[in-house]
Amino acid sequence: MNASLRFSVVLFAFVVGFAAVRGADLRDALVFHAPFDASADAAFARGDRRVFTAVDRAKRDAAAPGLPSDGTARLASGAGRFGGALEFRGATKQQVFFRGPANVGFVAGPWSGSVSLWLRLDPDRDLAPGYCDPFQFVGAKWGDGALFVEFTKDHNPRHFRYGIFPVTKFWNPQNKKLEEMADTERPMVPVRRPIFGRDRWTHILVTFANLNSGRADGRGALYVDGERIGASEGWNHTFNWADPAQTALTLGLNYTGLIDDVAIFDRELTAAEARVIFALPRGIAQLHSPQP
Repeated sequence: MNASLRFSVVLFAFVVGFAAVRGADLRDALVFHAPFDASADAAFARGDRRVFTAVDRAKRDAAAPGLPSDGTARLASGAGRFGGALEFRGATKQQVFFRGPANVGFVAGPWSGSVSLWLRLDPDRDLAPGYCDPFQFVGAKWGDGALFVEFTKDHNPRHFRYGIFPVTKFWNPQNKKLEEMADTERPMVPVRRPIFGRDRWTHILVTFANLNSGRADGRGALYVDGERIGASEGWNHTFNWADPAQTALTLGLNYTGLIDDVAIFDRELTAAEARVIFALPRGIAQLHSPQP
């Protein structure tokens, strides 16, 4: 498909899709949006809009506002899917994050939501060894529950996965090694075929529902470029976020590449809404900012 035809198809999908989901009111569901244009701080947020950098994941309380001083993460003007982008330039122990709980839409339960972002990288050429998490929802400790997308460490090509890990006893009571478990044993949605590249932006949208319901009805779905890839269902997604003030949205852990237009919604978006967000001509800003 040539570029002009593809643009026409995307534009048509946006016009038809936006009209179909207008009643659902994406604008009211928006919790957080960081476009990374003039600033690394969020442009829209229910919580603190400032980005912070901690020297490591255990020291978020003492984190300073702003991006890392060593340049391992910086604004890249004009390099984004829409305007600027956040560029990570190599693995670092420092942690770039936005404070929760309001910015991740957290409620004690049942908790539902969605996360949208754009990524641009070649995982097999750009990433350092080890797991890489472009974004995470985390509490004080990893074992208390986390929601994330990741690139695996040992596969070639590297796999991409969406995971919702509740308190360990609810999903891995025998404490098995992650990579030795079958897909059905892990609350994850895997993508084994390459979907990323240095020459293209890839849109990722994940949804989740019924976290902290106390029942085995938790679920999550992964969409890539507006298309549903798969889902994980039937889990007891109990998180132990006893102190919500310790929660965070972290970005770019062990990541090398570009991230743009990060957005969080306070409900599980539909397949039609996922397609609309992928096709927004101006990105998430179109939901909360007037047309310039």
